[in-house]
Amino acid sequence: MKILVVSDTHGREENLKRVLEEVGMPDCLIHLGDSESGETRIQEMVRCPLYMVAGNCDFFSRLPLIQIAEIGGMRILLTHGHYYYVSVGTRDLVEDAKANGCNVVMFGHTHRPFLDQSDEEITVLNPGSLSFPRQEDHRPSCVVMTVEEGAQAEYEFYYL
Repeated sequence: MKILVVSDTHGREENLKRVLEEVGMPDCLIHLGDSESGETRIQEMVRCPLYMVAGNCDFFSRLPLIQIAEIGGMRILLTHGHYYYVSVGTRDLVEDAKANGCNVVMFGHTHRPFLDQSDEEITVLNPGSLSFPRQEDHRPSCVVMTVEEGAQAEYEFYYL
């Protein structure tokens, strides 16, 4: 199962369209907030299950702030992260994910790619931003996650 994880498109879906053309249609798409009213356009771009949460720039969105999804045998907490103050650390986010029985937690907000698998109980993932990346090389990023039956998930950062 191929899962595409994106965040912080901020109403600019051109790079998402490009990623979909380059990596192919996923089995599932996860958007971690700050689509800035792009929900309908994103839904029209994909032919797969779509999970989306609201970010701090999704002012009039009816999307949930937090969602727990069961995907590929994993229990995943999805959030933008701004209510967890992820800009200063992920401790609160990880604690909440564990309290909800999740083994993966995904967030956006910082516009910086991040993967931490140092805790054997939980994987912490931020795909970065497809529109306004803030890491050193400023390349738009997302994650292609692969889940095979009975195997551990694999995470590959994809850069434009």
